[in-house]
Amino acid sequence: MSTLLIAFLSFFGFIVAYNTYGKFLANKIFQINWDEVTPSVELRDNIDFVPTNRYVIFGHHFTAIAGTGPIVGPTIAVIWGWLPALLWVIFGSIFIGAVHDFTALVLSLRNKGRSLGDIAGTVLSPSAKLLFLILLTFILAVVIAVFGNVIASTFKDYPQSVMPTVFSIPVAMLLGLVIYRYGISLFWASLVSIFILGITVFFSVSYPVFSFHMPSFESVHASLNPTMLWTWVLFIYCYFASVLPVWLLLQPRDYVNSLILYIALALIVAGLLLAGLAGSADLFGSAPPLRLSEARLSGAPPILPFLFITVACGAVSGFHALVCSGTSSKQVASMQDASFVGYGGMLLEAALAVLVILSCTAGIGLGIPNVSSAAEATGNPKAINKIVDNLKNEKSYSSENLSPPTTEIIKGRDAWNLRYDRSWASMNLGEQVGTFIEGGANFIHLLGIPIKFGQGIIAILIACFAATTIDAALRLMRYVLQELGGMLRIEPMKNRYVATAVGLVIAVALALCKASPTAPYGTGGLILWPVFGAGNQVVAGLTLLVGGVYLMRRKVRSVYLLLPAIVMIIIPLWAMSYNILFVFFDKGQYLLMVIGVLIILLALWLVIEAFLAIRRLVKMNNSN
Repeated sequence: MSTLLIAFLSFFGFIVAYNTYGKFLANKIFQINWDEVTPSVELRDNIDFVPTNRYVIFGHHFTAIAGTGPIVGPTIAVIWGWLPALLWVIFGSIFIGAVHDFTALVLSLRNKGRSLGDIAGTVLSPSAKLLFLILLTFILAVVIAVFGNVIASTFKDYPQSVMPTVFSIPVAMLLGLVIYRYGISLFWASLVSIFILGITVFFSVSYPVFSFHMPSFESVHASLNPTMLWTWVLFIYCYFASVLPVWLLLQPRDYVNSLILYIALALIVAGLLLAGLAGSADLFGSAPPLRLSEARLSGAPPILPFLFITVACGAVSGFHALVCSGTSSKQVASMQDASFVGYGGMLLEAALAVLVILSCTAGIGLGIPNVSSAAEATGNPKAINKIVDNLKNEKSYSSENLSPPTTEIIKGRDAWNLRYDRSWASMNLGEQVGTFIEGGANFIHLLGIPIKFGQGIIAILIACFAATTIDAALRLMRYVLQELGGMLRIEPMKNRYVATAVGLVIAVALALCKASPTAPYGTGGLILWPVFGAGNQVVAGLTLLVGGVYLMRRKVRSVYLLLPAIVMIIIPLWAMSYNILFVFFDKGQYLLMVIGVLIILLALWLVIEAFLAIRRLVKMNNSN
C-alpha cells in the first residue's frame, strides 16, 4: 500500500502545484497577456516557425525535454535510498525545474523566439551572449553523445526495440503530411499511428525474426562493434531531422513518441495500482528510504551535492531551456499555452521520474532472476547471457520453465540489493536503464501482459524517447552554431547544413571515445554523465539568473527566480570541482577534466556578467 500512497500523493502534489504556483508565476510574476502575439504567428515560415495545436506542441516539447534523463538519473540515485531522490524530484521540479522551464519559454516567446544565449546578450551584456553560446555548444555536444550511446546500447541489448523505433519515423512523417497538407483530424491520424506502431511492437516482441540485430565487424576493426554502428546510424538520422522542416519530421515524431509514452506510463500506473491494492509491491520492504553509510562504503560520492546533479532532468535541467527557447517557442501558437507547455511539461516529466523510482525499488522487489548465482552454480559466467535470454522469451519469471541451470527468483530487499549493493564504479548507464526495464515490466506483468512484452514496451519507450532528445539537441546545436557564426562573422557557419554538420562532428568525436582503455569504441558517451549532470544544472542556474535580471529590469519581484538560481549555480559547480579534483584526475580522465574546467570558467564568467548587470540596474534605480 505504501507504493500506491507515494504515487498518489506525488501526482496529486503536481496537480495542485500546476493550478496554484504555476498560475501565480504566469499571472503575478510574468504577467502573461493572453493577447500577446507569439513568434510562430509573427514570423511563420513553415520550416522552424509553425503555429501548432497545443497538444501536439506539448507532445513535442515533453518528449524533447525528457529523453532518458528522468530515467537514468533516478535509477542511479536510489543507491542513496528512495526518499532523497523522491523528495528532490517532487520539490525540485515544482519550485525550481518547472519555474526554470516556464521562464525560458516566456523569455523566448517575448523575444521573437530567440535562443537563450541570444537573450542573455540582451539582458546581461554582449560578451555574455558569446560565453553562453560557447557553453551551450559544450552541453549540447555532451547531450548528443550521451543519449546517442544510450540508444545504441538499448538497441544492442533489446533488439526488439529497433523495428518500432525505426517505423515511428515514416509514421510520423505521414502524420505531419496528412495534418498540415490535407487537414485530416488529429484524433483519427493519432489513432491510426498508434495502431500501426502497436502492430510493429507486437511482431518485434513476439517473433525474433523481426528483432533487428546489428552485426559485428570487430574482426575488421575494433570500432565496428554493434554499439558504434548503431551510434553512426542514429547520428546520420539526426542530421536529416535537424535540417528538414520541423512540421515534417521533428514535431510529428515527438508527438507520436509522446503517444507511445502515455500508453506505457498508463500501463505502469495501472500495474502499480493493482500491486498497491494487493499489497504485493511494498516500497519500504523492497528498498531502504535512506542509505548513506552503505552507499559510501560502495564508493558512491557524498549525497550532497551529487544527488542534485545525478537526478537532473527529473527535477531540474538546463537542457530544457534550450528546447524551450530553441524549438518550442517557435511553435507555441498562443501565450495561453505557455504555462501548459512550460510548467506542465516539467511536472509530467517529474511524474515519470517518480514512476522510475518506484519501478527501481518496489517494482524490482516484485521479483528478478538471480542470474549471478546461477552462473556461479554452473561454473560458467557466460551462462548469465543464456539465462537472461531464456527469461526474456518466457511469459513470466518462472524457474520451472527453464532448462538447467535453473534460476532462483528473488524478491523484496534481496532483489534490490542484487542491483544496488555493489561498487559505484561497477554501475553504468546501460545496466541502470535495464533496472528500470525490469521493474517497470514487473508492474505491467500484473495486468496479465507477459514479461517479455513488458520489457519490450519499456525498451521501445526508452529508445524512442532518447531519439527525440538527440534529434532535437542537434537542431538546437545548429541554431547555436548559426548564431555563433553570425556573431563571429564566419559566413559558412550561418548555413544550416554546414552548422548541422559541424555540430555532428563534435558530438561524434565525443561518442567515438572509449569509456575505458579496455572498453569498445562507441562507449565514450557513457562516461560523460557526470559532466552532463553538473554542466546541465549550471545552465539551469544561469537561465534562472538571466530570468531574474529580466524581471528586475521590469521592476517585478525576482526572488522566485534568483533564489533557486543561486542554489543551482553553487551545487553543480561544487560537484564539478569535486569530480575534477578527486575523480577525473585520479582516473586519468583528462578529457572530462578539460570539459569540466571549461564549464566552470564559463559559468563563473557569466555569473560576473550577471552581477555587473544587476549592479547597473541598482544604480539606475537609485538615481531615479
